[in-house]
Amino acid sequence: MITRKLVELIEAHGDSLAVQLAEKLHRTSRTAGFLVISREEMTHATRDLYKNLGEWLLSKTEAEIEMRFTDVGRRRYQQNVPLDDVVWGIILSKETLWGYLRREALADHALDLFNELEFLQLLDGFFDRAVYYTVKSYEAAKSKKAVA
Repeated sequence: MITRKLVELIEAHGDSLAVQLAEKLHRTSRTAGFLVISREEMTHATRDLYKNLGEWLLSKTEAEIEMRFTDVGRRRYQQNVPLDDVVWGIILSKETLWGYLRREALADHALDLFNELEFLQLLDGFFDRAVYYTVKSYEAAKSKKAVA
């Protein structure tokens, strides 16, 4: 129940979270490689993730997550965004979300806290897979170009 409440809270504020993340990606020195991508494109990409987070966490399969982030890795390689910037961008997207949850959705009692921890474990697993599949496809695109 609390998981659904947190997901709905995040999805309802997906637009502002996406704008905030796009801004961070363009001003953080660790993600300078994202400057080749417009804020609008970054906002659109992250808005989709945040506004559909419930679906990603609760009903998407491993294969669907792999497909999404394989595309992200390949695209970022083609855009010449350095891999370390890409990984830091995913970390920033998770940190942006966690910061929002800390400000807006603190637990009132023990049961809520337990459910929030369960939700955060789901989030961690999702973002860990996002990093893995993004890096895997980025490196595959890099190897494919080196062979060609």
